[in-house]
This record gives sequence, structure tokens and C-alpha cells, in this order.
Amino acid sequence: MSSSLSGTNRVSNEQRLIHKEKKLMNSRTQKLGYALPLLILGAALAISPAFAAPKGKTFAGTVSDAMCGAKHMMPGDAASCTRDCVGKGSKYALVVGDKVYTLDTSDKAALATLDKQAGAQVKVTGTEKDNTITVTSVVAAP
Repeated sequence: MSSSLSGTNRVSNEQRLIHKEKKLMNSRTQKLGYALPLLILGAALAISPAFAAPKGKTFAGTVSDAMCGAKHMMPGDAASCTRDCVGKGSKYALVVGDKVYTLDTSDKAALATLDKQAGAQVKVTGTEKDNTITVTSVVAAP
């Protein structure tokens, strides 16, 4: 009789072990089932602002500096005054009609174009906030 109880206990223990393993597998599958959609959703949310971000607006005007704006104070032409003021720490600016926008960029190509086009007409693309344009590109106006 004891061998029959021992066999029954062994079967019962094996069934419990199998039941625990199935339960553990189901738990892991459920966690993966929740994690995968959350991962996909997170990636979609992270990527979507890059596609939805505004590309910026294009402004056409004359390259100047933030200190002088539309009226250059140094003798000589507008280009040399702009370069001198920028060399002394002023930022580039864009004069559009009677508005003066400060240009914010650290892009070397944009800065080189601004320097080359000092006093000349350009098209600046970027986003404007509080009379400052965060520059994404600068091209000489035709």
C-alpha cells in the first residue's frame, strides 16, 4: 500500500510541477504579449514627431548683424560692417522689410554662407520664435 501511495504522491508531485511550469510559461507569454505592443507603440510615438515636426518657414531678406540691424553704424559698406560686428561678438541678423530677426545657428556651412552673403539678399529657412530664427538652411537669393 505504501508503494501505491508513493506512486500516487509521485504522480501528484509531477502534475504539480507540470502545472507550475505551464503557469510560468503562460506568465512569460503574457508579459511578452504586453511588452511587444508597448514597445511598438513607444517606437511609433518616438518617431512620429520627427515626421510631424514643422520644416520651418522661408524668410527672404538682407544679411546684417543683430547690433546694427537695418542701419549700419560703421563707415564703409553693409557687408564690411556686418563682418566687423559679427567678429566682435554680434550675431547675424536678417532684415525683412522693417523687421530684424536674429539668426541662431552653429552650422558651419550656414555661417559661411551668411559671411559670404553679408549685406546681400538671401533666403533663410528655419523656425521663428520671439524675433529669432533658428536656421536650418541659408541660400543666396537669385
